[in-house]
Amino acid sequence: MHELAVTESVLNTALDHARKVGAQRVTDVYLRVGQLSSIVDDSVQFYWDLISADTLCAGAKLHFERIAARFTCLDCGTTFDLRDELTPCPVCGSERINLISGDEFYLDAIEVVTPEEETV
Repeated sequence: MHELAVTESVLNTALDHARKVGAQRVTDVYLRVGQLSSIVDDSVQFYWDLISADTLCAGAKLHFERIAARFTCLDCGTTFDLRDELTPCPVCGSERINLISGDEFYLDAIEVVTPEEETV
């Protein structure tokens, strides 16, 4: 259910930016989603279709880019990607690791149609 709240946030951000540039409509929305985030693409899409209706974002296509979970070993400095399950450092076996990417969820970019483009 938290997908509704994050989808509302994405919609509000996209609408704010679209209005600032005088857009007629938003055509594409690009989202970056970390491997470890609990975001379900289909749920976001479902809520997007519902709440974006009758807005500048109605009909905009959502694009999901998944970001791999990446860690740094605090003992040997090795940086590595998560394969399946959380595991120790593949070089030294240390369990002292730090997440450096993979839990994010954010709006990366939007594409809009401006009044000038609409008349072309």
